[in-house]
Amino acid sequence: MLILTRKKDQVIKIGNDISVMIVAIQGDQVRIGVEAPKNVKVFRQEVYDDIQKQNKEAAAGSATLEALADLLSN
Repeated sequence: MLILTRKKDQVIKIGNDISVMIVAIQGDQVRIGVEAPKNVKVFRQEVYDDIQKQNKEAAAGSATLEALADLLSN
């Protein structure tokens, strides 16, 4: 993990296409702006984790439905 120190309005570049700017600092909260191409999805970690969980549940449900369909077709 790379750890950087930045001040308000300073930017971190990731590759050629992604910029992360420190927009505001208030107490223990930091507001961050992310500029990225539209094809790059940017999520907060807790949202990303929830999406992954829902995808796994949907895949498990789909596999169960396929198994039931196979049983019924025999």
